[in-house]
Amino acid sequence: MKNVFLTFERWTTFIAMLGACAMLTLASALGMFQIVTRFVLEQPAEWTEVLIRFSLIWMVFLAIPAAFRQGAMVSVDVLYRWSPPRIKRVLDWVVALAALALIGIIIWYGWDYARRGGVQSMAGLESVSMFWAYLAMPVGGLFCVIGIIGNLIDPLRMELETAQ
Repeated sequence: MKNVFLTFERWTTFIAMLGACAMLTLASALGMFQIVTRFVLEQPAEWTEVLIRFSLIWMVFLAIPAAFRQGAMVSVDVLYRWSPPRIKRVLDWVVALAALALIGIIIWYGWDYARRGGVQSMAGLESVSMFWAYLAMPVGGLFCVIGIIGNLIDPLRMELETAQ
């Protein structure tokens, strides 16, 4: 069962990172398009700023699960390094439960915010609902839950290995 979940987690984290990379690519392309239209053609496209902003928001919320999976979540490194193995496992659980509580709040209120924002339209893109922009919070949060549980089952601790 553990291996099945970790395989599922690897796929979901990969898909989330693919989405984050796509959003970064989109933001970069739109930024270049905006520069060309504004400074070369002298006819700025107002809609690009809105899409850049929301693609960056989606990028962040889709990239966070990879950070959680690699163990780069909030922890007290010194306390962890000085603790015996049994206390380290307790610290793992405390950090994971605290992160899950925070992500649970983000999912809950993010979904509520997305539903409430569904009646609004994006400035510059009046035909697109704000629901799609706000949906980044609960979607990213769901991916985070999988990454946090994956890190609890199979800790990677990449932030401790690269710490200076």
